[in-house]
Amino acid sequence: MQTLKSRLKDFKLSGIYNSLEERLRYAQDKTLGYNEFLEILLEDEFNNRRENSYRKRYCKAKLPAYKSVEDFDFAFQPSIDKRVINDCLTCNFIKTRRNIVFIGNPGTGKTHLSISLGLQALKKGYKVLFTSVSEMLNALHMSKADNSYYQKIQQYLAIDLLILDELGFKKLPEYNVSDFFEIISKRYEHGSVIITTNKLFEQWGDIFTDSVLASAILDRIVHYSTIIKINGQSYRARNLKKGGK
Repeated sequence: MQTLKSRLKDFKLSGIYNSLEERLRYAQDKTLGYNEFLEILLEDEFNNRRENSYRKRYCKAKLPAYKSVEDFDFAFQPSIDKRVINDCLTCNFIKTRRNIVFIGNPGTGKTHLSISLGLQALKKGYKVLFTSVSEMLNALHMSKADNSYYQKIQQYLAIDLLILDELGFKKLPEYNVSDFFEIISKRYEHGSVIITTNKLFEQWGDIFTDSVLASAILDRIVHYSTIIKINGQSYRARNLKKGGK
């Protein structure tokens, strides 16, 4: 047994290593055949690797909180078509490299839903990264100082789903606009993006200082996008009112 377990360690078969003794007892109790026994061991290894992969991808995704769609109060936001959200939860938009744009006032649940879709994508085996627009653009700007700009760009390209939160809270300087365009243009038809914004598309000119780049950015985002507008009240305002009672 020790030799066998040593070999399992050597080959990094930790799923089988951890369950071997329990599975041996189970196989003896149930008088399993060799094929059945081997299938169970391989299933243990598969499940272990899948769980490890999920944990690693979850850590790298940098989601700010755990927000499941089950916790979202659709009754409070009746303008949201739940069927559209359920369709997004299939993650087919990632397979087809489409985008999703959530538009609504602060506190209406845009970030909650974007995180929920990110979690679902992780469960389906995709690589995800969550970042605010300002955080990403600051990181790109700082990377130019140490000549790591293109390496940093690659971090935002080498994933299946990029979630960009809080576009539109402030006007972007010209150097940020070009960096934002760089990300959007390189991901266009190559990787999915979820954007949350408090600005309608016709207001995006107020965000970007360069009207030509603004038009190019908007065109690439909208072309393959599901647009979800949330016309509702703020959850945070509601909770504050509850707390004041």
